[in-house]
Amino acid sequence: MHELRNSFENIFGLSDGLRFYSAPGRVELGGNHTDHQHGCVLAASINLDMRAAAALNGMNVIRVKSEGYPQIDIDLSDLSPRPYDENTTTALVRGIADAFLRRGKTVLGVDMYIVSDVLRGSGLSSSAAFEVLVGTALSDLLDCNFSAPEIAEIGQYAECEHFGKPSGLMDQMASSVGGVVAIDFSENPAKIEKIEVDLKKLGYDLAVIDAGADHVDLTDEYASIPHEMKSVAKMFGREFLGEVAENEFYDRIAEVRSKLGDRAVLRAVHFFRDSRRAVMEANCLKNNDFEGFLKLIRESGDSSFKYLQNIYVSGAVENQAMAYALAVCEELLCGRGAVRIQGGGFGGTLEAFVPCDMTEQFKAGIEKMIGKNMCSILTIRKNGGVRIG
Repeated sequence: MHELRNSFENIFGLSDGLRFYSAPGRVELGGNHTDHQHGCVLAASINLDMRAAAALNGMNVIRVKSEGYPQIDIDLSDLSPRPYDENTTTALVRGIADAFLRRGKTVLGVDMYIVSDVLRGSGLSSSAAFEVLVGTALSDLLDCNFSAPEIAEIGQYAECEHFGKPSGLMDQMASSVGGVVAIDFSENPAKIEKIEVDLKKLGYDLAVIDAGADHVDLTDEYASIPHEMKSVAKMFGREFLGEVAENEFYDRIAEVRSKLGDRAVLRAVHFFRDSRRAVMEANCLKNNDFEGFLKLIRESGDSSFKYLQNIYVSGAVENQAMAYALAVCEELLCGRGAVRIQGGGFGGTLEAFVPCDMTEQFKAGIEKMIGKNMCSILTIRKNGGVRIG
């Protein structure tokens, strides 16, 4: 925190009311693209985080400086969405402040300096960690006392309404609540259950693999998934697939196919199965059935490839980095452990549960076949967004 304090004071000056905050990145353990359709997910916060030094500044502006990036200044007199700010960090900060205002809170000027171990574009949800970090700091400094789920909802609002990216709530909830969490989004408010998991005691490490995919703008690819799922739900008079009875969907599947095409149907098939799998995965962890959990992880990964189709961009021939990385991981695991895509897909990361006696060999294999620094061994962090000083 000493370095954070020095960096803050070098930019904003001395402050007697300086406070410190942390918010973690996350991995998705189960339920790929099920959260935005009011399904079930399993996620975990990790030991990579964003940290901030923050203080009230007595002005009508929020000033945010992230290490390595230009400073952001948000005038609190106008917090309405600005289309030209979409897909920018500026939009996220303005959106968070706007969400506080919409919840009846007075928003005051704040200065904030941020450093991060959660690299952008890493698939570990740096955007959600940022949203939770800013929301946690503002809630504490402004004496709002928002709960962890409320801060997650504030982050989701900023991402959807200001940033311009359709977003579920899993990423923000995992970062804000912390630990391993099973979340059922079919209920309002979402039902959240924390599950105690010690991977080391189970004999496994959690590896996250950067596939080395080209990080082009994939917003349209991501957006096509909730769009097509919602189009299926609309045929049943519902807004979200989680509101549609699965047996009714299969009764009318030929009709849905004729009107919406094959991919929309297959993505709906994935939703129903992976939402159900996420519940089963949580039950396996609670019942100490880790082999059953790994089997479901493999099934989830297969479903994302075959039905959800978020492994590579449609029509891509030469650039199939995620598929290549999956093949490499499966070869290195030799039938043990499990590997699956995690997160939005297309250009993100994979997660692998690697037996501890294979970890060094597995990581060396990734470096040889994919590239150096492409494999990180992580641990699960118990705390979500929190004040640390």
